[in-house]
Amino acid sequence: ALPPRVSSAAMTSLKEICRGLPLYPLPENRGRRKGIPHAPVRTPNLTAQEKKLALRNALRYFPPEIQKKLVLEFAEELRLYGHIYMYRFFPDIEMRAYPIGAYPCKTKSAAAIMLMIMNNLDPSVAQFPQELVTYGGNGQVFSNWAQFWLVMHYLSEMTEEQTLVMYSGHPLKNAPRLIITNGMVIPNYSTRDEYEKMFALGVTMYGQMTAGSYCYIGPQGIVHGTVLTVLNAGRRYLKAEDLSGKVFVTSGLGGMSGAQAKAAVIAGCVGIIAEVDEAALLKRHKQGWLMEISNNLDHCIARLSDYQWLLRATTNASYHLHVKCVFSFMNVHRTITNNVTLEVSLKVHFLQPIFLIYSRDARKNKIALSLGYHGNVVDLWERLVYELDTTGELLVDLGSDQTSCHNPFSGGYYPVQLGFEEAKQLLSTNPGKFRSLVQESLKRHVAAINRLADKGMFFWDYGNAFLLEAQRAGADVEKRGANKTEFRYPSYVQHIMGDIFSLGFGPFRWVCTSGDPQDLAITDSIAMSVLEESIRQGVSTSVKQQYHDNIRWIREAGRHSLVVGSQARILYSDQRGRVSIAMAINRAISEGRIKAPVVLSRDHHDVSGTDSPYRETSNIYDGSAFCADMAVQNFVGDAFRGATWVALHNGGGVGWGEVINGGFGLVLDGSTEAEERAKMMLSWDVSNGVARRCWSGNDYAYETICQAMKENATLKVTLPHKVVDENILEQALKH
Repeated sequence: ALPPRVSSAAMTSLKEICRGLPLYPLPENRGRRKGIPHAPVRTPNLTAQEKKLALRNALRYFPPEIQKKLVLEFAEELRLYGHIYMYRFFPDIEMRAYPIGAYPCKTKSAAAIMLMIMNNLDPSVAQFPQELVTYGGNGQVFSNWAQFWLVMHYLSEMTEEQTLVMYSGHPLKNAPRLIITNGMVIPNYSTRDEYEKMFALGVTMYGQMTAGSYCYIGPQGIVHGTVLTVLNAGRRYLKAEDLSGKVFVTSGLGGMSGAQAKAAVIAGCVGIIAEVDEAALLKRHKQGWLMEISNNLDHCIARLSDYQWLLRATTNASYHLHVKCVFSFMNVHRTITNNVTLEVSLKVHFLQPIFLIYSRDARKNKIALSLGYHGNVVDLWERLVYELDTTGELLVDLGSDQTSCHNPFSGGYYPVQLGFEEAKQLLSTNPGKFRSLVQESLKRHVAAINRLADKGMFFWDYGNAFLLEAQRAGADVEKRGANKTEFRYPSYVQHIMGDIFSLGFGPFRWVCTSGDPQDLAITDSIAMSVLEESIRQGVSTSVKQQYHDNIRWIREAGRHSLVVGSQARILYSDQRGRVSIAMAINRAISEGRIKAPVVLSRDHHDVSGTDSPYRETSNIYDGSAFCADMAVQNFVGDAFRGATWVALHNGGGVGWGEVINGGFGLVLDGSTEAEERAKMMLSWDVSNGVARRCWSGNDYAYETICQAMKENATLKVTLPHKVVDENILEQALKH
């Protein structure tokens, strides 16, 4: 594959968006575009005075003579959609990550930031591109399109002596080193209702994690973590290294959750993923992330049962049978796995036909499969319970959930009692009724999971606040005698990823700004060589297993078409690996083997980046899980030690008010200075979190930070002493 060429028209368009807000003349207001998914209608319940304030805040981007032309349409957007997105200013450009040289900037670092912004808004990457939502249902890049135009203008003019400050999407100052904060409000006002109001007023926004820091790289960003989670779940729960023939059931194919289908196949299991939004299913299928789609529960169950699938069709039904590779029936797409060589296409009319499908079930034949069920996941779980009750067969081994349950009452979770379109309508007309149905649905959801778990299925919370919201709804998720961050089922951090974080491993990533797939292939080769060399030099057994998983990931990544948007790669790595890979990539740029700068980043969901008691820090048991010092220290330390831009957010993953998280971007340009910044910053970015996890009592973190201090004489960390004799505590409390 060749890097995308930049046409003269695109170059002209890029120059246009760098000139600032287009006011004279105003662009045509074409409103919401048809043919693309849109964010659910928001219901902030503003008073009359608050509506005036929202309009006043939106109009402050425009001079008085323009305000009169815009105020009516802004009021209409607020009335219809619950927020002022400024659709008139949606840019008329193919939104994607252009090669870095195409951006009309004075500095490479500013151009790299522009590339990352446009990638986050690419329709193939973004969940709701016209509402500036990258993923998670409400993960905003900006609050409105005026902010986009202003930021692109400022970035194009920056010099190396300036810093651009982003205040919940709004640019305050002009510069190349970028400081972003999103949603930072006074703690007592960090509630869901207050957020809806403040977002409608245009004074804050929910940046999720990597949406608001411009570092989202499409669903690949979570594929690797999901692969590791599924592999390690198999090791822990099923005592299995080989997951072939094992079944993983979950939900969500939208933004980040779209990774689950690809991860299931890479891990070698059968993944059935429910999704209510047909557009999301078709998008993942078109991108090659989802192998099959079905709206038929009989089909889904047949793929798991110990018999061939029989299709009973209705009278006079019409079918199209393409024997070469695909059998199609209504919305069901099924890949033929037998050695069928006949290459004909037939269109036949049948009366009450019965078809015997060519391929036997995926579970029995241990075929890696990703099957998207177009329907509500509660229906799928309840059908699995029905199969258990009627046949005695448990058809699922592993289960989880990736609905956007951090945002359950604003389109993040749809109740089973209603169809998708009917539910969306109710959300906008009667949000109170919608909320009640969601909570009833969550109770049914959990009841089905509990029934299957009692028979041997292993379920975990995927950090989307599913169990937290289920508990609030009254579902049976209590774990008796546990602290308030623990439920009947563990979070994936508590049982799986937490130990990986404590070893210093987390979602390191990079973007090749040339847009050239060959550059990405070179970085893949570099990363694999670095990890193989580290193994040869000697590492602990636990670290070696992670390195082997990472090498497997890099090898698989090239085969599975993981790139959506920018030429990016994610790799779970520790401090040693991150620094070594960064230095090797920087040298390759210096030597001309890589054609343009490379942006380093990571998910905020990392070793040090996030304080989140129901996810990233849910395995912190010393009472500090609700403290947010680590994420703030990371944000400040990364800025001091050389990051090109830094971000700090309220909310992300589990929801507004439930988490503080931060991230960074670091541009490698082949210079000696870039190498020094990478060594300084990446070391801090990992060790800060490992030290905190060590102090909380994690044994893996203790070993990891001790090894880091051996390798770096300037690193000094206070180590905890364990209470050896627990009896002294009881004796002391008796006095």
